[in-house]
Amino acid sequence: MATVEVTFTPLPVHVRTARLVATAVARRSGVAESLLDEVRLAVGEACSRAVEAHLRHCPGQPIRVELTDDGERFEVVVTDAVPDAEHGMPSGTATVDGNGAAHWAVPAGFGNGFVVVEGEVPLRLPDGVGLAVIAGLADDVRVSSGGSGTSVTMSWKRRTG
Repeated sequence: MATVEVTFTPLPVHVRTARLVATAVARRSGVAESLLDEVRLAVGEACSRAVEAHLRHCPGQPIRVELTDDGERFEVVVTDAVPDAEHGMPSGTATVDGNGAAHWAVPAGFGNGFVVVEGEVPLRLPDGVGLAVIAGLADDVRVSSGGSGTSVTMSWKRRTG
């Protein structure tokens, strides 16, 4: 399993660099040319979300991008260092279905300030997340939030063509 890790300061100009690196690593990993635009756009959206959160809450902390090829899937994890309380998110893990609906695996009953998505447990999406966009581009999307930050994990099945 090959892994490439990149960290960058939270500046919008570095989102372009992260997109270029992700596209290059995806191509080298054997991801189909027809999927490279999807990888580039999804990584850009996830990195933009992280930059926006960092600029508001922890501008001195770097953003981490981890790109992994396990032979069957190409996976990208974008991790910020913004605590959940700052994001306005409860701890837990969200998955995004093919329709862009987020499903958050945390106990119900969070009270005011949270919205219900498709009848699931309450979830308050941070500003600018763009999960629906990312879900439309990646085969699988997971959002994990903990006390030390949030990770957006996107993966694509390797295909030819």
